[in-house]
Amino acid sequence: MHYALYYWSGIQGRGEFVRLALEDAGADYTDVAREQGDDAIMPFLRGDHAGALPFAPPFLKAGTLLIAQTANILQYLGPQLGLVPDSGSRRVYAHQLQLTIADLVAEVHDSHHPIAGSLYYEDQKDEARRRAANLRETRLPKFLGYFERVLERGGGYHALRTHSHVDLSLFQMMAGLEYAFPRAMHRLQGGLPHLHALCIRVAARPNIAAYLASPRRCPFSENGIFRHYDELDDPA
Repeated sequence: MHYALYYWSGIQGRGEFVRLALEDAGADYTDVAREQGDDAIMPFLRGDHAGALPFAPPFLKAGTLLIAQTANILQYLGPQLGLVPDSGSRRVYAHQLQLTIADLVAEVHDSHHPIAGSLYYEDQKDEARRRAANLRETRLPKFLGYFERVLERGGGYHALRTHSHVDLSLFQMMAGLEYAFPRAMHRLQGGLPHLHALCIRVAARPNIAAYLASPRRCPFSENGIFRHYDELDDPA
């Protein structure tokens, strides 16, 4: 199967969670906008095609299927790429965990754009400071503490006792948080040994290590979901 991934060029964003799964599995895929430009996405958003209508990237074309929403894409790709267990109950659990990661990603985005995504960060800085403080002090400990317990139940090594797309997404989530909130994450790191160990293992996987060292891995920036604004991090 050849896959076509549609996501905005130049940023990691939500597309990176899908990209990591494709890279880890050594899948045959095209990162369409990076090869053809962002205009290649627009016909699908306008509905100039037959079949499912995506609301926004990322979406994935797999044969005649057009699949949108990050967790939904990974739910489809997991069995295709060997990135979920065979058990039906474990696959449901994997999807549950992926949706919880999506919840946290949305809260991270809203920490720098709490009023509207259509406004510049500079137009909502005061509100962002308040939202980011709540994220750092309340929401991150709650979410990350939950995922730490998930890993404990998974034997301390994997979320699902075997390597899965959930492990890859936890790696991406932690990498993004450490970029966006380095001081806050340093403060929390002592209580997250399993998450930090997972990140080391994922980064060392051969296909992931090669991808991270390649130009295909865009750097984090202040144009994506995980943004570093010093004033939103823990006080220096």
